[in-house]
Amino acid sequence: MPTDIEIARAAKLQPIGAIAAKAGIPDAALQPYGKYIAKVDTSAIGDFASRPDGKLILVTAISPTPAGEGKTTTTVGLGDGLSRLGKRTMIALREPSLGPCFGQKGGAAGGGHAQVVPMEQINLHFTGDFHAITSAHNLLAAMLDNHIYWSNELGFDARHVAWRRVMDMNDRALRSLVSSLGGASNGFPREDGFDITVASEVMAIFCLATDLADLEARLGRIVVGRRRDKSPITAADLKAPGAMTVLLKDALMPNLVQTLEGTPAFVHGGPFANIAHGCNSVIATRAALKLADYVVTEAGFGADLGAEKFFDIKCRKAGLKPDVAVVVATVRALKMHGGVARDALSAENLPALEAGLSNLARHVENLRKFGVPPIVAINHFTSDTAAEHALIQNFCRNHLGVEAVICQHWERGGAGTEELAAKVATLVESGEADFAPLYPEALPLREKLEKVAREIYGAAGISADARVSARFAELEAAGHGDLPICVAKTQYSFSADPTLRGAPSGHVVPVRELRLAAGAGFVVAICGDIMTMPGLPRQPAAERIHIDANGQIEGLF
Repeated sequence: MPTDIEIARAAKLQPIGAIAAKAGIPDAALQPYGKYIAKVDTSAIGDFASRPDGKLILVTAISPTPAGEGKTTTTVGLGDGLSRLGKRTMIALREPSLGPCFGQKGGAAGGGHAQVVPMEQINLHFTGDFHAITSAHNLLAAMLDNHIYWSNELGFDARHVAWRRVMDMNDRALRSLVSSLGGASNGFPREDGFDITVASEVMAIFCLATDLADLEARLGRIVVGRRRDKSPITAADLKAPGAMTVLLKDALMPNLVQTLEGTPAFVHGGPFANIAHGCNSVIATRAALKLADYVVTEAGFGADLGAEKFFDIKCRKAGLKPDVAVVVATVRALKMHGGVARDALSAENLPALEAGLSNLARHVENLRKFGVPPIVAINHFTSDTAAEHALIQNFCRNHLGVEAVICQHWERGGAGTEELAAKVATLVESGEADFAPLYPEALPLREKLEKVAREIYGAAGISADARVSARFAELEAAGHGDLPICVAKTQYSFSADPTLRGAPSGHVVPVRELRLAAGAGFVVAICGDIMTMPGLPRQPAAERIHIDANGQIEGLF
């Protein structure tokens, strides 16, 4: 059986102009990056703003495991399946981060016969968006330190500088450090550190901004530090937003690519869902909704993280109303949630599978709390058995009241998701969706976090020491109480403990820190041991990535 990379290389790609024409994008709106990638200037598309919106389909998943679930693959496969049914379809995905590509999991452009291509460019530097975001973020950091060095007219309290630097790579050595060492000419030494680019507030702003003017205004609201009287200092105070926006001007246009079957796809923006809001850009999603009748998008990691933030942050801020939520699960991952070791997942184990279904059940029940009808996609693996599939389908039908559809998109592309696509289309057209966020904006910050912990994570509540409790009060007093909460926690569990699989209940979510993202428009609650700068694993994927004698990149997939 051919590998993902062999399938991608064997594909005959269409010129990007042909893909654009299929989506109704005129040639005048394209800024090509080679033959198969283009940025799209939506302002050059006539009557664009007045067009009606298409239907929005979210693809999410159960809590991830090392066994794999295949959310991006399913998103691509479903888009191709809808196209095969004659639906005018577009896909809206996040861009891969270099950190995971060279770290834990390799590429992130789908797999098998359900991929977005050209895979290698998408997984590597692509159109340079992440470099632009990194540069804009670090320009603000440089301007901040330069201001303190020359005069500190704004009165920065150096003990409370809140703006760390970023890079798009996993490097644990940079998490905590001291900057400006080496003498007076290098500035004033202080504790500092790096986050990964996808955790940057600039990335979050980039993905939530509606246009260049909104982008610049949001950048200006970034709080970079405070004075001794605790009053905030913003990026606008440093006169940085104009230059930052210049760096992001071209990046803000969405990137158009294609699936192996020629379905148009926007791949744009890429915050992590375990440490940020985990969704592709509002600009790309809105553009797709104007261009297509059906838009398939995804939110990162499990539905407790990506989907919750998609609903409570992205949809709330952008006025989006999703029509259906697809929950991706695999037999293997469900068995792991039921206690099976990774090396034993290929053997049929119905009791473990039944135990693991508790994780799927909670995700399905949670999605209903937002008024969005769910459907389950079982991503087929060759080790699955008919009895295992029947167990999942019967459980979903009899206990959860939802359909569970077997999908074979990895092996068969869109043909392997036609049944799912037909059922999704029926759900969409039923008008059953009645979307509403989980909590109102007026609810105090701490109560918002408590509500997410109890209703989405199954927790007894949260724990916060005196310092964190004081920070809640400080943010409320400063007028930020109406912002949504963005929880940063492990993706592997409903709890803050990555070893607690299944659907744990009664646990307590420990809140370690609160970070204000005033420009993005949310408050980040950092819980448990989650890090905003990941580290490389013992054997990083980078060790296997190389260029062979024929000039082909190997090991990326």
